[in-house]
Amino acid sequence: MEPENLVIVGSGPAGLTAALYTARAGLRPLVLEGEAGREGGIPGGQLMVTTEVENFPGFPKGIGGPELMERIREQAVRFGARLEPGWVDGVEFGGWPFLLRAGDRSFRTRAAILCTGAGARFLGLPSEKALLNRGVSACATCDGALPIFRNKVLAVVGGGDSALEEALFLTRFASEVVVVHRRDRLRASKFMQEKARSHPKIRFAWNAVVREILDAAAGRVTGLRLEDAVTKKESILPCAGVFIAIGHEPNTGPFRGHLELDEQGYIRVSQGTRTSVEGVFAAGDCVDRVYRQAITAAGMGCMAAIDAERWLESRGF
Repeated sequence: MEPENLVIVGSGPAGLTAALYTARAGLRPLVLEGEAGREGGIPGGQLMVTTEVENFPGFPKGIGGPELMERIREQAVRFGARLEPGWVDGVEFGGWPFLLRAGDRSFRTRAAILCTGAGARFLGLPSEKALLNRGVSACATCDGALPIFRNKVLAVVGGGDSALEEALFLTRFASEVVVVHRRDRLRASKFMQEKARSHPKIRFAWNAVVREILDAAAGRVTGLRLEDAVTKKESILPCAGVFIAIGHEPNTGPFRGHLELDEQGYIRVSQGTRTSVEGVFAAGDCVDRVYRQAITAAGMGCMAAIDAERWLESRGF
């Protein structure tokens, strides 16, 4: 069987934008869009669990995350992209054409664009899962300006630079931001610590372990049940929202040992979106450890599409 010209792995903003561009170029890309129920592999990416997107250009009144992804999907299909469910769990990049495995299926392809994304680390509490998008968020930039958080007390869980960046961003909208950290000192850089400590809207809850997010029964966040890591005493921190900022995990496990990854597991790219294997490109949150926005992922998807198209063209395809 003739190999595919291009297989795109992932169907978030990066993957579908790459599909749109390469479909318009006549490459008829195959998109393996993930599988419902797979951790990190949901078709449509993280925007499928985001209720309202207010910062994607072109939607002045905002748009629901699932609706945005469905529109981009329809646009890609219109130009000839083909989408199939599938979670890539194995690859062979040592030979050419490349081989991608998804369960009991295999796909041979001349080029590949990897857009497998990354997932926020969560606390793992049942109440956290129950209240996701009901006051629990892992992205202040995405959700912090929503009306439910304005002029309210908000909590940020974490102690690194990302947590303090989230806290500082939320001061634009909150009446107060409480940084909840399980230790008595922060891991963040000295600069970020000084900036957060000097902000009049930010205070800290030290040695505080989150045991429960309240109130799942009410269907919205009303506070946190905290345990002091030293005394083991419990207390309630009233708040209207909680932002989890304890890091992200790139969905790159299947590529370990086949591509060059950085120390945190993100795919290393150079000269645009080229990976360490010629003919394999990567875009979106599996590459981006800094910005992690839908618009930056879409932009990288465009870059990867152009890089892959030119690479295939140089080889007569």
